[in-house]
Amino acid sequence: MKTFKIPLRYVPIAATISVFCVVYLIGIICYDGFGVLSIFDLLQDNSYLGIAAIGTALVILTGGIDLSVGSVIAFTTILIAKILVAGGNAFLAISLALALGTLFGFCQGCLIHYFSLPPFLLTLAGMFFVRGCAFVVNVSDVPIKRDAVFDFVTDNLSISIGSEITISFYVVVYIVLLIAAIIFSQRTRAGRNIYAIGDNELAATLMGIPVGRTKIMTYTIAGFCYALGGVAFAFYLKSGYASHCVGMEMEAIAAVVIGGTLLTGGVGYIFGSFFGVLVLGLITALITYDGLDSCWSRIIVGLLMLVFIFMQNMITKISKSKSKSH
Repeated sequence: MKTFKIPLRYVPIAATISVFCVVYLIGIICYDGFGVLSIFDLLQDNSYLGIAAIGTALVILTGGIDLSVGSVIAFTTILIAKILVAGGNAFLAISLALALGTLFGFCQGCLIHYFSLPPFLLTLAGMFFVRGCAFVVNVSDVPIKRDAVFDFVTDNLSISIGSEITISFYVVVYIVLLIAAIIFSQRTRAGRNIYAIGDNELAATLMGIPVGRTKIMTYTIAGFCYALGGVAFAFYLKSGYASHCVGMEMEAIAAVVIGGTLLTGGVGYIFGSFFGVLVLGLITALITYDGLDSCWSRIIVGLLMLVFIFMQNMITKISKSKSKSH
């Protein structure tokens, strides 16, 4: 009798989906009203994190890291709010925010490649720089002023499913971006180059893969994703604030790791970050339902990350031992 075995590369994402199903089942069993609607609520509440996690996942797949996530999101929200209050329209505000986020990611990628700077330290500097720029734009909380573009986006680009479910436009944007990122990472040469660099940068260089160009492209895409996450967050909260999303980079990294992507790079799937975000959202929701302090969600996420890191370490060791035996 043949036994079904999951290939090692699929184990992390299979574990993530299993954790999601178990936690979701616990919610259904323990709490009334915790059903299908909760999934849509999770997407509504965490789409901005999901968008940002896509950029973070791509960076981590190259073997890099990016700590500027929360700062770029905060800068985007305060910039959009400030432009709208000053009389500009939402299209101008969003376009400028996306352009600046993309440019910032491009600059980080160039500095990392051309000056051989450590991604951790460079993006840490970027985190402080962009957060400071956000405070320069405005120190206090700024409510978003509605205009014709804002009203059109929020009122006409949402999707209604039945009488109870409404999917906001930023959830649609997240799903579309997720599908595009999956196709990009799995079906294009640039996507395969990202995996090759994360697996072994020296070998990728010897194979003729444009390592520098790929890294710069990856950080540029990541910057765009963070800015787009900031747009979603601004529309979600309907305000901009320079102190928004402090520590969001850690949540994005946690979602990617729990989603099955190795921190060392080269292994993982963008699709896994989707479930990683949902797992984080589910844990927070269950803690809220239970009336416990929010610190417990951090503790549980920390323990869950530890489990996944140990699992990834084991898989890496098994893969290396198998490659040596062959």
